[in-house]
Amino acid sequence: MALNHLDKDDKVKELFFARVNVQTATSLFYYEKIGVVQQLIHQLKYRGQEEVSYFLGKWMAAALQDDPAFKDINLVIPVPVHPKRLAKRGYNQVDGFGKELAVVLGARFRESVLIKSRNTINQAQLGQIKRSDETQSPYELMEHIPPGTHILLVDDVITTGTTLALCAKELHKNPGVQLSIATMALSV
Repeated sequence: MALNHLDKDDKVKELFFARVNVQTATSLFYYEKIGVVQQLIHQLKYRGQEEVSYFLGKWMAAALQDDPAFKDINLVIPVPVHPKRLAKRGYNQVDGFGKELAVVLGARFRESVLIKSRNTINQAQLGQIKRSDETQSPYELMEHIPPGTHILLVDDVITTGTTLALCAKELHKNPGVQLSIATMALSV
């Protein structure tokens, strides 16, 4: 369980190489099928334990507050969930994570920039091939972001990077923005 962005081989950033332009990317933990991190994420996503999002956000924020790569973040944006899933769960599982990062990094948090307009099957139920389909994005950009803004896009778990790549492509429709990524975990 280590901060992945501090790893020499930078596995998180490699997932986005040649897909989208990312300044830096990090994950708090490695996610394995059996383990404490999986249990935390499952409590957050499927057991109504929203406080896990804030807890992990505080943990990540403490690690990033002195990291020069994250010093100029202006805006933190969570990967959106479809309104039906939001109604069922009662919250977006990455909002607390993003809000805690925004506070420590001195950035604004805005969940209204991106929306998920098409309800897709839970990614955890899909195989690698279907998960990596980047041709039909369910995400839409709803707000203009000024040039020069450094965005931190946040999510829970990276598996193939497709969700984040699709969101990043939408955010890059705003000319002159910079984009970095922070997630709770990276699937290994």
